[in-house]
Amino acid sequence: MTTSTKAPAESSTALRKRGRVAYISQFIKQPFVIGAIAPSSPQLARRIIQGLGLDKASVVVEFGPGTGVCTDEILPRLGPNTRFLAIERNQGMYDEFRRRHPGTTIVNDSAENARAICEARGMLPVDCIVSGLPWASFPDDLQDRLLDAILSVLKPGGDFVTFGYHIGTWLKAGKRFYAELPKRFERVERSEIVWQNFPPAFVVRSTKAR
Repeated sequence: MTTSTKAPAESSTALRKRGRVAYISQFIKQPFVIGAIAPSSPQLARRIIQGLGLDKASVVVEFGPGTGVCTDEILPRLGPNTRFLAIERNQGMYDEFRRRHPGTTIVNDSAENARAICEARGMLPVDCIVSGLPWASFPDDLQDRLLDAILSVLKPGGDFVTFGYHIGTWLKAGKRFYAELPKRFERVERSEIVWQNFPPAFVVRSTKAR
């Protein structure tokens, strides 16, 4: 007679630890693509989603979720009929996200293709986009293509939320990105510094014109 035992599920602490290891590994391989040496803190993730009304949204999309730290805060707050989609280009991050969030929809692709990705799944328009992309590391043309993609899927009055680091506001690409937002969105708001993050970060929320 043979018996089998089911391996115990990983604890949330173990998942976070493995996620940090996976994140740092990808940062070492692609520092200018990943953009930060450590994943976002839970405190920053909670600040990002504050006041978004995710429980009332029809569609929520996350760009560059990494290992899923912000996703941890998003998923429990979604309404019973809210559809969620993550888009992650980095293969290592994508694989780790799938381990941490089995059953959650994620696409291994560039956020530039958000329109086609959402359209193929009947997920238009989008109520809210949460972004973990390193905007201050991107060239002008990539920033433009991504912002075009965001505006092409967001509903009127929809929100685009991202975060940045103070040092990014000194960089040419960072200055350009933050100057571009008021040209494209009706309202742009920037939070106070979230010190419980490494490095300290701030949140920017931009609302599409109605």
